[in-house]
Amino acid sequence: MASLASAAQGVRTARTFTGRVSGALGRPSAAEGPHLWSLTAVDRLIDESVLDGAESARAAGMRGTRRREYLAAHTALRLLLGGYLSMEPEEVRFVRHSCPCCDEPHGRPAVPGDAVHFSLSHSHGEVLLAFAAAPVGVDVQKVPGLRTADRTADLLTPLERQELAAHDAATRPTAFARVWARKEAYLKGLGTGFGREASSDHVGAGDTAVSPYGWTLHDIASKSGYAAAVAVKL
Repeated sequence: MASLASAAQGVRTARTFTGRVSGALGRPSAAEGPHLWSLTAVDRLIDESVLDGAESARAAGMRGTRRREYLAAHTALRLLLGGYLSMEPEEVRFVRHSCPCCDEPHGRPAVPGDAVHFSLSHSHGEVLLAFAAAPVGVDVQKVPGLRTADRTADLLTPLERQELAAHDAATRPTAFARVWARKEAYLKGLGTGFGREASSDHVGAGDTAVSPYGWTLHDIASKSGYAAAVAVKL
């Protein structure tokens, strides 16, 4: 499963999912941390027969790469959850927790009883999934252009903006993708998404993530041009 690539920096690596689950998967424990999976050969992982009506309907409104990534991510999610829960992937049922911001039922997705917690993210050909013994959020971001990074940086905390400003034009987009992936991973774990302002929590734009109170936040090793992070509730 997921292993620590660098205990000093808190960087984790993701196991590659090939579309096959051999028997039951051992559920993640609090002691070992989250199980992280990345996908390769996205098109070959798509199996729409395991999806439910809501997933199929959402995919129908998408086109091109975005649709393929969505279908592959949700196929993998069901296959892996089936392995963790010892059931067929098409039998996995999803519910929603209440949103911490408004108490409406559009918070963090879950399986009934929270037998295992999960999160998924996809961006421009990269797909990541996380499974944990506690609420978890995962995010992957493609490094944006400099103009996008500078414009969106206004949404961050003052200290995060200061840390980004210390970078030159060549390195600032990568630093921005790193802090934004950390931010989204944490907000997904909370179940608020950007219903909670991005400036509400400091996660750091430096080399090491800053964990919000009650959570652990780590970068995930990713290929050039991307940044990724995972957040797990303590």
